[in-house]
Amino acid sequence: MILQPVVNIAEICARKGVEQVVLSPGSRCAPLTIAFARHPKLTVRTVSDERAAAFIALGMALTTGKPTVLVCTSGTAALNYAPAVAEAFFQQVPLLLLTADRPPEWIDQLDGQTIRQQNVYGQHIKQSYTFPVDFAHPDAVWHSERMVSEALNTAKAFPAGPVHINVPLREPFYPAPGEELVFEKQVKIIEEEQPLFDLSQMQALKLQSGILKYNKVLVLAGQGQRDEALLQSLRAFADSTGAVVVGDSISNVHELEGVIRHQDVFLANESKEKLAQLQPDLLITFGKSIISKALKLYLRQHKPKAQWHLQPAGQVADTFQALTKIIRCSPRSFFASMAGSTKVDPTFSKAWKGADRAAGEFLKTYAASAPYSELPLVARLLQQLPKLSNLHLANSMAVRYANLVGLQPEQQVEVYANRGTSGIDGSTSTAVGCALTSAGITTLLTGDLAFFYDRNGLWHNYLPPNLRIVLLNNHAGGIFRLIDGPKQQPELAPYFETKQNLDAQNTAKDFGMYYTSVETLESLEEVLPQFLAPKAGAGILEIFTDSPSNAEAFEAYRQAVRKIRL
Repeated sequence: MILQPVVNIAEICARKGVEQVVLSPGSRCAPLTIAFARHPKLTVRTVSDERAAAFIALGMALTTGKPTVLVCTSGTAALNYAPAVAEAFFQQVPLLLLTADRPPEWIDQLDGQTIRQQNVYGQHIKQSYTFPVDFAHPDAVWHSERMVSEALNTAKAFPAGPVHINVPLREPFYPAPGEELVFEKQVKIIEEEQPLFDLSQMQALKLQSGILKYNKVLVLAGQGQRDEALLQSLRAFADSTGAVVVGDSISNVHELEGVIRHQDVFLANESKEKLAQLQPDLLITFGKSIISKALKLYLRQHKPKAQWHLQPAGQVADTFQALTKIIRCSPRSFFASMAGSTKVDPTFSKAWKGADRAAGEFLKTYAASAPYSELPLVARLLQQLPKLSNLHLANSMAVRYANLVGLQPEQQVEVYANRGTSGIDGSTSTAVGCALTSAGITTLLTGDLAFFYDRNGLWHNYLPPNLRIVLLNNHAGGIFRLIDGPKQQPELAPYFETKQNLDAQNTAKDFGMYYTSVETLESLEEVLPQFLAPKAGAGILEIFTDSPSNAEAFEAYRQAVRKIRL
């Protein structure tokens, strides 16, 4: 008979708002698997590869904003969650990991599938718990129920993140044939009301007085989910003060009219005089990481007099070595309270918007006339993305190309990328999780190494029909030809690029996906409408390019960018 407190884990999760559960098969985790699988209010899927399962769960939590539960068996299965755990920790995504384990007396006794699982995720987890192994005393039951509530509350509390419960289990694991599980309705539930993190009137007055010291105000949005209330308050602040707002594609502020989106392009300009005009007095930042290395370097070299960072709680990074004030409130509350609080020097705003406009015009001309290579291919893809869709960007060059090109306000495309740790290992799986929990088309832009590294993200029985994968295949790790350092080394081709001759046609066939490939700009534009159509079904569009040719074209682009007239 399965122990009732183990069954109650599923009930507590459902009562506290969990909707999605991702299981990986195993015997030790059978009591957890059966409890979740039989619960009527949970959507449960099985993904055999634990690394892919964890990234799929990450994609689900990103899309829904609610914790996704993961269940795996004992041993190295738990270790395979680790890459997604680290990504969730730094990207602040709520996950609840339930890892089955041997009972404590059998650890280090050469028993099969046994490792040291307590605190297995080290410093990349918000909290780790160990579930009771015996329930003879009623306090153990109270402890177990309290623990699940606490774990989910911790996962959701700002900043959100992954939480781990290690669950030691003794045999028997399986209920008797015909035995019915009962989900107890009287389980202990602890709810937690989250604070609004609003500025007080006194704080707002103090900050309104303080901002008057600065004539040139730059707002920088880091990575974050699309938030309509935040966009409205940010729009009101920018319109009423003249402050400049800049954001990478992953910041999801590109819907705002007038937002600076081509900073990666114009900050590569060689005019020191023009670049000096862009230096802010006050830098206001919020959100997580930014992609643009050019912007990071610019702000480190042209430091503002002050930097205010808006963050309700948690550790704050001093990314630009300019941090002077941490304001513990929600960005939405700050911008709503500070609307109309100052007037920014109009020449400062004019300089930024003029540079952005020049960069946008350059990109438009470049994409229309450039030779066949990855950057103009990405530009044409982004132009045709469906409205109200999702865009997932794999790491390496895919996310960088997309950030150079940018998205237009009217597209209403929400952008996701695993920039918490910036690894290539779970890009496909994360996009699959997003597609499974959203209605619109989900397009993944990825490179060959990231795609082939994560093919097991497609190895399950839940292929979402709204998934579209656009694969840039240059048969190598092409980024190493584009960055200084490796491209000058004799070891470039055999040891950095790791050339491979794979294509995705067999992968598409294995998983029942529509497949097409292109090798010209004209053929790309011809196939995109059909490929991105709502009823086309899950598909892979493979774009073949040549790594040396991409490097040559990108160097020509970089030389041209330096000469843009700002």
